[in-house]
Amino acid sequence: MLKLLYRIYQLCVVVPLLLVFSILAALFTCVGCMIGNGHVWGYYPGKIWSRLIVWLCLLPVKVEGREHLDPKQSYVFVANHQGAFDIFLIYGFLDRNFKWMMKKGLRTIPLVGVACEAAHHIFVDRSGPHAIHRTYKQAEEVLKDGMSLVVFPEGARTFTGHMGIFRRGAFMLADELQLPVVPLTINGSFDVKPRMKDIYWVFWHPLKLTIHEPIQPIGKGPENVKNQMEKSYEAIMSALEPKYQGFVENPDQ
Repeated sequence: MLKLLYRIYQLCVVVPLLLVFSILAALFTCVGCMIGNGHVWGYYPGKIWSRLIVWLCLLPVKVEGREHLDPKQSYVFVANHQGAFDIFLIYGFLDRNFKWMMKKGLRTIPLVGVACEAAHHIFVDRSGPHAIHRTYKQAEEVLKDGMSLVVFPEGARTFTGHMGIFRRGAFMLADELQLPVVPLTINGSFDVKPRMKDIYWVFWHPLKLTIHEPIQPIGKGPENVKNQMEKSYEAIMSALEPKYQGFVENPDQ
């Protein structure tokens, strides 16, 4: 009965308001970035939009580890990619101004793609070596400007709730600019919105974001990249729910 009532609530309340909030967030982002500070308008409408969506879905959120972050420091944040609600959890509750590094294909999503482009989030273009180089140079400029970056180094959502392999790109950026990497563990998102199950519905489940201690550079070069990547993977894995711990190959990677 509760499951049925929750679905009726989603259909009658969440979906209409989601459309309204999405349109407003996109408009505020686009217009604000054109006439005002892009760092402000490129972040706060999205943050408020994300929080409203989570609250509308009645999902409890717990965040641990904010004390590990220095408000004056830029970071490369790396997180496991459990599902669609990863975006809302990080955007709404990390409480850090940042830019996303996201798939190029997301640019085609109505409203969202236009707003992300206006906010100068970074679309990853893997169509060739020159396109990849341009993507990384754009990311470097964002980080040099004092902004932080959030990346899903798996590159794709999990099919099982478990983590796949990490790509090196985010860690190479951190190495180039000698920035600390902050691992983020997401729990609950896979249970809220499994990738291959009931794509039209949200399932009630608590969400949790764990912010781990920053992993400082130990030098510059392949050894530092490997160190930050391996330690990030271990940290994220350590805070996952036991049922999702352990490597499972993701065919989408």
